[in-house]
Amino acid sequence: LQTIGATTLDEYRKYIERDAALERRFQPVMVEQPSEEETIEILRGIKSRYEDFHQLQIADEAIKAAAHLSARYVPDRFLPDKAIDLIDEAAARVRMTRPATPPPLRDALRGLEAIRKEREAALEDEQLGLAEDLRAREELMLGRIGKIEAELGITSDARALERPYVTEEDIAEVIGMWTGIPVRRLQGDETARLLQMESVLHGRVVGQHEAVVTISKAVRRARAGLKDPRRPIGSFIFLGPTGVGKTELARALAEFMFGSEEQLIKIDMSEFQERHTTSRLVGSPPGYVGYGEGGELTDAVRRKPYSVVLFDEIEKAHPDAFNLLLQVLEDGHLTDGKGRRVDFRNTLIIMTSNVGTEHIRRASRIGFSQGMSAEIDQDDVRRKVDDALKQLFRPEFLNRIDASIIFHPLTTSEIHQISRILLRRVQVQLKEHGLLLEVHDDAVDLLAKRGYDPAFGARPLRRIITNLIEDPLSDGLLEGRFSAGDTVIVNVATLENGETYLQLRPARELRDADVDVEPSPEADVPA
Repeated sequence: LQTIGATTLDEYRKYIERDAALERRFQPVMVEQPSEEETIEILRGIKSRYEDFHQLQIADEAIKAAAHLSARYVPDRFLPDKAIDLIDEAAARVRMTRPATPPPLRDALRGLEAIRKEREAALEDEQLGLAEDLRAREELMLGRIGKIEAELGITSDARALERPYVTEEDIAEVIGMWTGIPVRRLQGDETARLLQMESVLHGRVVGQHEAVVTISKAVRRARAGLKDPRRPIGSFIFLGPTGVGKTELARALAEFMFGSEEQLIKIDMSEFQERHTTSRLVGSPPGYVGYGEGGELTDAVRRKPYSVVLFDEIEKAHPDAFNLLLQVLEDGHLTDGKGRRVDFRNTLIIMTSNVGTEHIRRASRIGFSQGMSAEIDQDDVRRKVDDALKQLFRPEFLNRIDASIIFHPLTTSEIHQISRILLRRVQVQLKEHGLLLEVHDDAVDLLAKRGYDPAFGARPLRRIITNLIEDPLSDGLLEGRFSAGDTVIVNVATLENGETYLQLRPARELRDADVDVEPSPEADVPA
């Protein structure tokens, strides 16, 4: 009697290794995870079982995609198990989306399939007489199928759907369901997307050229396979005053790399200023309050292994939190309170800090009034900021970070660009109501002037647009002053006392008046 058992290492140590009498009766055989190439061969060997069960065909491209995409996007499971499950689920989805075949035709088609497989086996065994008999039976079954189709009014094109194909796109769709990442969209000519990364990010983040270029280069290195495979995709500290685009760049990266801003994990480090609070990041160990609840950081990354992890205001965290980050930055993983290993190799780590902000602001106020060149001025700011970082963070922590990036205060022209970006979002929303929004240049100037605060950057700009544009628009829609098909004109007008304000009017009112008239009070929005 031969006995073969299968178990995991943890279960072996827990139940078998501790019993010496039981352990010596078995010869342990370590089974390593197969490579992608070996997984493809395994899938090719078993695909016929899934084709028979699901009554479809699995393309070879789907098999290769299952091995490659599962290895890339499902890091917490092993090959070939995850690739087999991927093929099985994709086949089930394809089968469910096809129209049901009438039972008489389905039975006849299955009978035809059985005859053909029996005939192929006879030919392999060189039983030519049996193969000829089976060929005759195949012809009879084809005639029967033709009669059934004629009775049911089914065309040959419809019958072709009986054995649909599982394609590479079907595999990518299932991966997207498992991970939340739109893999089908990310697969589309990824090389071209990466080469255009700077221009895409600049469409959302204004003025921070150094930050965008540095991040883009790090992502391309990772995609080209030139980064350390044990570490995260990249790790950066964003330094600069509030409201200059640090968090917006993190959101833009999540959307560009992983298809959605929902792939951004934000951890507010001001909540971890005490020693006992740092355990919340990975979960409390056994015997402590909160054990079993999971860690805020580890659970979030387990759910979204492909994500941008943003540690906001990193300088406020307790020093024990930096010990956890050291392991993430160096080894690419953490072990949570339940002993589970959480993989960070497919994450992009971003930390924001206000360290050195005063030096950055002072340099922007001084400008070049003292005759300094731009290069000398920037070098001086960089040196002072680096000194401030060294005073706050340990050397072993700074050495594991790919780059510290300075975000400079925004200029007047950059505030205008941000205003137009925010206004475009309002225009997109209005299109859903059948409205067009036309904002004159003087209105953009006023919004930029009122929406920028040196202490808060561009943060007040969103609130100003809400107060001066969105609120009057919503009132006008509810009151019926604006209706579907209107073009809303936004410009600046001046009262007799010299006070300026924004006025919003449908273009049809201006055409009907054909002359300048005093605007009605309800259409005026004091600025």
